[in-house]
Parts: sequence; structure tokens; C-alpha cells
Amino acid sequence: MQGIILKAISGFYYVEADEKVYECKARGRFRSEKITPLVGDRVEFTPDGDKGTVDGILPRKNELARPPVSNIDKLFIVSSAKTPSPSALLIDRLTALCAYKSIEPIILFNKNDLEDLSSWCDIYKNAGFKTISCSAKSGEGIDEIRKELKNSVSAFSGNSGAGKSSLLNILFKDLKLSVGEVSEKLGRGRHTTRHCELFRHEFSGFVADTPGFSSLEPDKEDINFKESLADCFTDFERYASECRFADCKHIGEKGCAVCEAVKNGEIEKTRHASYLTIYEELKDLKAWNIKK
Repeated sequence: MQGIILKAISGFYYVEADEKVYECKARGRFRSEKITPLVGDRVEFTPDGDKGTVDGILPRKNELARPPVSNIDKLFIVSSAKTPSPSALLIDRLTALCAYKSIEPIILFNKNDLEDLSSWCDIYKNAGFKTISCSAKSGEGIDEIRKELKNSVSAFSGNSGAGKSSLLNILFKDLKLSVGEVSEKLGRGRHTTRHCELFRHEFSGFVADTPGFSSLEPDKEDINFKESLADCFTDFERYASECRFADCKHIGEKGCAVCEAVKNGEIEKTRHASYLTIYEELKDLKAWNIKK
């Protein structure tokens, strides 16, 4: 049979097929071949009552290590007005990763009942991203988010305390996800979501609740990501072709049209600052540095 992995915990994979969920283990060859099934994988499996065995993974559209999901159409990047405040670098890491993985990013600025978030929305609208100002408390923006969920496999990611679980509870009241208190001292919340889980919803799709995102770490694809980093900042594209040198890295070279656009306010300064930070992190990465 074929199905989709909804949840993966301690070596067990919960596969949905024909409106039934099977508790499955992966065949031994997965371990020897260093293959890890992910939430979102379309799989072939052999059922045995309510249990079963995962036999194979169908080709993936894409995969993310953090959050650990595959075959994602849209990634909702959740930031909040305060506790914690938005971080341009964290948002820009994920939008770049989305571009690299062919995932549509949608940026949610939550808790707008606490503070005006229009300046943050403007930064990302000007950069060409779909943004939604919302509040899990007041309900503002919730209908707009629901429209974006239609006919897609979506994941929610954001720093701890940004309100992912609260938003999901409003969007899908039957999920009843746990919501943690935000630490006033640390300015962040405890990770209330301990595993990644996929839920079928009423809008003909699936949504994943995932642990909070963390910094990009080297993996087997980082060399390629390093080389395509500028392309992953899609708001640079219209200016990059005008740079004096074809191999311009947009870090301050003479004749760099991207840097000139930043200077003139045509590209957001925070976006370019994030690019420079990520570039510095990756510039010395060599093939022998990559984690196996």
C-alpha cells in the first residue's frame, strides 16, 4: 500500500492510508543505507493489522532538516511583536532556504494586538514576499492564513514563543496543541512541540506543527547552497545582472549593482545585512567540512 507519514517518534512511523493510521517500523536496510523517513514522506508499506512495515520512500519534492519535514509546498514563518521580537536574520535564513528548496515562504507577524508590525510587513512586502499581520488573540489575519492553506502541504516554523501553537489552535480547534508560557526573564518560550506531526485539515491539505527553527547547520547540500546563496535572495535578482563582474558576490565589490541598490534604498538594508552574515558563515565551507 501507499500512504503518507504523519508522525515519527522513536523509530515508529505513523502512516495514513485510506483514512486509517498504521503504526509502522522501517525495514532494516534503511539504517544500513543511512536513510531516515521523514514526516511528509509518501511511502510504500506492508500493513499487518493496525501495524506495518515501511518498505520504500517515494521520490521527495524537497526536504528540510530543521524542521524535519519533506514534500512541503508552503512554509509559514512565524515571528511575533515581542517576547520574542522579530529577528530579520532568522526570517531571512528561512526565506533563503525556501528559495533553495522551492518552497513558498509566507511570513506571519503574530501578536499585532501588542504592537504595530506594519514596518516589518513593509520590509518583506517590498522584498517580494507574501506577509500577513495577524493575532491569535484577536483573530485578525486568520481567514487570510486559512486561504493560503488550501490544497497544500504546509509547515509552520518560528522561534520559540512566537505563537505557532496558538495560531494552530485558532486555525484548527480540534488539534488542541499544548501552548507554553513565555519566560519573561529569557524572553522566549519553552519548546512545547516535541516532535513534528502532520495533520489533515478541512482545506484539502495537511499542516505540520514543528519544533522551533534554529541556525543553519552544514549538511551534505551546503556547498551547493553556498554557491547559490545570492540567488536565494530573490530580491537581488533584478539588480545582479547589472553588476560589473559576472561573478560578483555582492559584498562590496566595485561596480556591484546590488550594493548600489541597497545604498539607494531599493533593497532593504536588513536583507543585505542578513545576506552578508550568512555569506560569512558559509564562505570558508569546504567539502571536507561537511557532516556525513
